[in-house]
Amino acid sequence: MVDLLIKNGLIVTMDKDRRIIPDGSIAVENGRVVEIGRNIKLKEKPEETIDAKGKIIMPGLICSHTHLCSMLLRAIPLKIEPPADFSQIIQRVRWPMDEAITRDDAYASAIIACLEFIKTGTTFFADTFSGANAMTGVLDRIATAVEQAGIRGLISFEATERRTHAEGARGVRESERFIKKVKKARSTKVKGMFSIHSSFTVSDELLRYVRELASRYKVPATIHTSEGLADVYLNYERFGKRTVERLRDAGLLAADVVLANCVNVNDDELAMIKRANAKVAHNPMSNMLNAVGVAPVVKMIAMGIPVGLGNDGYVFDGFENIRAAFLLHKVYHRDPRVISPVEVLEMATIKGAELYGVENELGSLEPGKLADILIVNPSTAPTLVRPESVLGHLVNTVSGRDVENVIVGGRVVMRDHKILTLDEHEAVKVARKSAEKLWQKLGAIGR
Repeated sequence: MVDLLIKNGLIVTMDKDRRIIPDGSIAVENGRVVEIGRNIKLKEKPEETIDAKGKIIMPGLICSHTHLCSMLLRAIPLKIEPPADFSQIIQRVRWPMDEAITRDDAYASAIIACLEFIKTGTTFFADTFSGANAMTGVLDRIATAVEQAGIRGLISFEATERRTHAEGARGVRESERFIKKVKKARSTKVKGMFSIHSSFTVSDELLRYVRELASRYKVPATIHTSEGLADVYLNYERFGKRTVERLRDAGLLAADVVLANCVNVNDDELAMIKRANAKVAHNPMSNMLNAVGVAPVVKMIAMGIPVGLGNDGYVFDGFENIRAAFLLHKVYHRDPRVISPVEVLEMATIKGAELYGVENELGSLEPGKLADILIVNPSTAPTLVRPESVLGHLVNTVSGRDVENVIVGGRVVMRDHKILTLDEHEAVKVARKSAEKLWQKLGAIGR
């Protein structure tokens, strides 16, 4: 029996043919899409029906790279010398936070981040957590928040050896422990992966260690790659190699590896990424915030390198990130033709799924796939929303505020803008309490 029928909507499938179906319907049974198209005939009345007339039905957005804990840094009034470049941002902002954050903070940031994701249409994300003094068991706390929210998360501890080699190994083992736990529990919403901070804060031994474990457990690995120039320069200085070259030589560059950012990579490195079938998580708004440059995404797409869209812990509204990616590369290349609406929507849906090997389950609306679905209400659109114009509206008009209903695995987690899985007021309260303590530790406010 069909559990849920969504009818009369303009469906953007993002399937292999990128079909757009007017006046379409989707039937969901046992958490999966069982039928999609026009004039669906059901033998029995579905348990629930949602009329999406005048609205857009599309896959849930995928955030290919994030840091949930960064929510607690939003608008922090740090009393520090303003950082002049990305290296100083890491040293003066990120690393002090990493050392101050607690497991309770990790839970609080995950709850408020998941709340924001639901409200703006992201149903799957890949997160890396970093906190040297909140390591053991912290991924369980994050997982609890994700499960309460009812969305999907791929989470990991970000290993680094910037202080000691032992700390790096401990970080990898925390991810390994969590991966084994969720595999044993057969978790459907939350899974684990391996994460490395970046090559300039780890040894070749740790890179090879992660490579061996990712292969053993058959899970993805991710690493920040040439986000700032320091990554390139330090690899040159210590190893005589560019970043991607070093990752290749250490065996980490492979089809199950997601390289976050890849801003300062050259053509030789792009060729290495392509040959290895590695993937890239593009974070345009974070790259702009940190003033690191513009990733050569247009070249990557032309070469067939899979590129997903992330936020790197900055703005959690996926539609804002879609629009930023759409505009950034046009102005950078001074050519309005370089990237199309469908290409940026692919990055936020089906390509994002491909990055983590879940494209057969997520990223598009097709029979057999998990029913992760958004219903978007373009009621403020100034022009007609039709099959010919809907992609343009999703990129140029729609914002996260227009997401009306969110369904994950056939379960409605937000209906008519009301979140059903979380107490929004309580989530904000928990996050602000954690943020206050964290800001005090960082000297941003008085005790």
